[in-house]
Amino acid sequence: MLERLALIIAVYILVNIVTVRFVVEGASMHPTLTTGQFLVVNRLQYTVDDPQRGDIVVFHAPANPQQDFIKRIIALPGETIEFRASAVYIDGQLLNEPYINEACIIQRCPDSILLLGYDEYFVMGDNRNRSSDSRQFGAIERNRIVGAATLRYWPPTQLGWIHRIGFPDG
Repeated sequence: MLERLALIIAVYILVNIVTVRFVVEGASMHPTLTTGQFLVVNRLQYTVDDPQRGDIVVFHAPANPQQDFIKRIIALPGETIEFRASAVYIDGQLLNEPYINEACIIQRCPDSILLLGYDEYFVMGDNRNRSSDSRQFGAIERNRIVGAATLRYWPPTQLGWIHRIGFPDG
């Protein structure tokens, strides 16, 4: 009995070291994620792998490190991101974004160009017209990233893995 209890405690501690739970609030990631969904975030993934374009990540908000946001990585360190006619271009190539429902309105994505630093990631919500993201608060540094969203477990009817969008270059 004591061994079983020790095993349960060890597994509980390990799960809490490797993962964190996150509750989706707001419409910024709609239609991919919606308010009230519970996610498992893998804290260890980026100790062995670099964040990639298309990953959905949880990170500490730039203005308040006690608050966490969830967004999709759009551009990687050293890349140039450009907004042109409400479309997103990475290093001059139009970004195919099958996960968004509507294009960004020009007021939310005015024409602009930004070169990312060696440790910066540009993140955006999938619901471009209702998201506070790198367009407002700037690129985020890698050390702000908590981990990758990997599993949706609530509600049970929506249980499933959260997959990286397969971009040809990343």
